[in-house]
Amino acid sequence: MPSASRWRHFENVRSGGALMATVANTGMTRAELRAAALKRRRARRGERWGRGDRSAAATWFWEIDRVLLLLVTLLIGIGLIAVAAAAPAAAGRYSDARHVMDPHYYFWRQLVWTILAIPVLVATSMLNQNMARRLAVAGAGLFTLMLILVPVLGGAEKNGAQRWIFFGPIQVQPSEFLKPLFVVAVAWLLSLKAKDQKLPVAPLTGLFLLVIAGFLMKQPDFGQTVIFVSVWLVLLLLSGVAMKWLYALGAAGVGAIGLAYMFYPVAQMRINAFLKIGDASKQVDDYQMVSALRTLTHGGLIGMGPGAGTMKFGLPEPHTDYIFSVIGEEFGLVACVAIAAIYLAIVVRVFMKLLHEENVFLLLASAGLVTQFGLQALINMLVNVHLAPSKGMTLPFISYGGSSMIALSIGFGLLLAFTRKNPYLTRSPYVVTWSGSGVQR
Repeated sequence: MPSASRWRHFENVRSGGALMATVANTGMTRAELRAAALKRRRARRGERWGRGDRSAAATWFWEIDRVLLLLVTLLIGIGLIAVAAAAPAAAGRYSDARHVMDPHYYFWRQLVWTILAIPVLVATSMLNQNMARRLAVAGAGLFTLMLILVPVLGGAEKNGAQRWIFFGPIQVQPSEFLKPLFVVAVAWLLSLKAKDQKLPVAPLTGLFLLVIAGFLMKQPDFGQTVIFVSVWLVLLLLSGVAMKWLYALGAAGVGAIGLAYMFYPVAQMRINAFLKIGDASKQVDDYQMVSALRTLTHGGLIGMGPGAGTMKFGLPEPHTDYIFSVIGEEFGLVACVAIAAIYLAIVVRVFMKLLHEENVFLLLASAGLVTQFGLQALINMLVNVHLAPSKGMTLPFISYGGSSMIALSIGFGLLLAFTRKNPYLTRSPYVVTWSGSGVQR
């Protein structure tokens, strides 16, 4: 049997003979032929990620909104830096004489969650729009059921609320996963009205919302309830519901807030603390918001530097609810403004893309998802600057949290999937028509 070296020699001789024949037929020199072959090989390698490449990865790359992808990547990176800055304060707060936590415990856990979340975001964004809709609607049903079962399957209370279901060492917060899936499910139901005006889709979505809101208030989770109701109202507005019904819902909402203040102790406590009414102004919520504002402004314009913050050690939840204040202390108000600008850019970018969207479902789903995303960020930042009552709400992609990170990745992945191949990107400004006298533009 010939050795490997003899086979290589045989191949060289054969290729050399072919090359000599080509030289004789084309009149090109051997160096010119080798250069042309190298150029063709490089061109073929380039085509793998060119616009003509129809592989799943290349199609995703060319159809995805790469600006949105860049902006969310920036937020994830900023989040890791912010959690690293807040982790020592959080670890110190939860340490005691018997158990001293590693100062970077929360950072390492957040890094693990981030590594898990990024593939979830990319995989979700690669779904075709019909599959993404079906999975989201099915997921909405599943997590609604889990939300209902929280009082039955939930573990011990944390900070006076029972919001989690424990699966061994892993705890899952169903409401976090339900938020983006609820938006897609409601958008799908409202889009059905375009096919049949007689369908009672608006009352059906309202009933769906009431079930969710009831179980959220029971936990209690007033902040998440505000998010669900606000996004539902935005979707109703975009779906073309008559203004008289929106006015009626607005009046009902004001009435509901009044009833919540009178009969819902959590809402009453937080509103009183925010408005500094009675003894509630001396309670925990007011202390938390005042501490957050003082921490945020302590760093001045450019901050005290990474790890140099001191007031963060007095914050109740420096790695979650009040991480925006930690950023202000260590990186300055300039960093806070830059982060707010990134969130604003994401919202504006999506709504600009939707100006020419003709598919009702894609319009409603994308608008609802980005409204929910932007509203959550806005509420968190307003709480940190003492302009809104404490809600216990995370800053998207920046605050620490496993359920929050995975759920946000699903939601943003759905947003990227629904904004792929927007019609205005390929629409020509010239419309060709035919008339008796010839072609008109």
